[in-house]
Amino acid sequence: MNKRIKSVMLSTVLLTGLLAGCGSGTTQSSKNSENGGNSKYDLTLYSINTTDADFDEWLNNVQDATGLKINVIAAPTDSDTRQQKITTILSTGDSSVDILEINDEMSASFKNSGWLEGLNDTVMTDDIRGEFAKGYLEQMITDKGGNVIGVPGYSGYLAFWVNQKIMDNAGITSIDTKEDFKKYMSAASVNGTYGYGGSWEKTYVFNEIAQFVNMFGGDYFDWTRPENKEAIQFLYDMVKNNETPIDQIADKYEQMNPKANDGKYGCWFMWGLGSDYQKAGMLGDDKIHMAMVPSMTDDGNRAIFTDSWSYVLNSASKNKEAAIKFLKYMASEGGMEASYKAFDRYPARKDVAEKVVPDSDPAKEMYSRYASECNVKGRPMLPQTMEFITDMGTIYQSCMKGEISVDDFCKKAQDLVDKYK
Repeated sequence: MNKRIKSVMLSTVLLTGLLAGCGSGTTQSSKNSENGGNSKYDLTLYSINTTDADFDEWLNNVQDATGLKINVIAAPTDSDTRQQKITTILSTGDSSVDILEINDEMSASFKNSGWLEGLNDTVMTDDIRGEFAKGYLEQMITDKGGNVIGVPGYSGYLAFWVNQKIMDNAGITSIDTKEDFKKYMSAASVNGTYGYGGSWEKTYVFNEIAQFVNMFGGDYFDWTRPENKEAIQFLYDMVKNNETPIDQIADKYEQMNPKANDGKYGCWFMWGLGSDYQKAGMLGDDKIHMAMVPSMTDDGNRAIFTDSWSYVLNSASKNKEAAIKFLKYMASEGGMEASYKAFDRYPARKDVAEKVVPDSDPAKEMYSRYASECNVKGRPMLPQTMEFITDMGTIYQSCMKGEISVDDFCKKAQDLVDKYK
């Protein structure tokens, strides 16, 4: 077994034991609490969605559609505790859980571990795989042997957002090219407003570093490329020109969104469908809305990330026939429609999205354009995901503060890639 996987297993098991010994309390609870063991159920699902108001309705839909009786264990709401629990279940060969929901960070860590069942021949067959974003499947949930190990539960783009009022005041009608973007930065950055805003806290800024590298045609795992340097130089120049604020290095999305609602930023990248803007009465074509990602390259290519939580099958499961039946439904039109209606999770299959998402949904047009006009990718992650993300964020902040040069950043970034790859 790979030494890195062994290390992750050992440290996670020890940490989980310490947490239990310190009276951390129960972090798992069964939604079907009357179950005294799993004999009454066809499979057990470890779910992140049990606190959603529509979860019971969703579960009933799945059980009715599949004929399965499903036991549900609620995953911890704390992300660190949740990852420790899931790692322990999978690494110890615990067969009490059949299906789990995991995020991209866990996918990067687990996909080559042997803990998850390959689904190419059973669920994610050629015809089904063709309806998902190819880049996401290949980069995030395909193992080194070419086996897809998960069913994406939804599609969530790192969308490009603009404040239309600021655009109008700046006299900018389009942000389509690099030159358009530069003009908008200059025109919008006046009277306490910045052309661009970001979430640059060290564990969050990874998303934007990678997004800009992709837009400039670079490769996040090869910092010798001039396109990578050009992307970082572009970001640094925005700070130097007072077109984006350096104090945002403390901001996570929770701090960034209120500033966007207050009109501090002309444009930014953000996950989701804009619920924070909607709650503030700021979502709309004449206010804050999604826009097409600008092209920063001469060839007109556009790049965008999508993320997801995926349903995966525990290799140790003793209920694989039932689990496959569940996963087939999750990958089907009916399963994706049920998730869309219950959890506001935009369907990961583009053909299903066209059918089930109403035209009145403000995200539909732009999500459809993202799928057809952009190079859709999964985020570049390595097995020691959080260590890599944190270290990259730390040196990025140093660069933006002028403590190290752009050249130094690129050298250190390549050292980190080599260290963690």
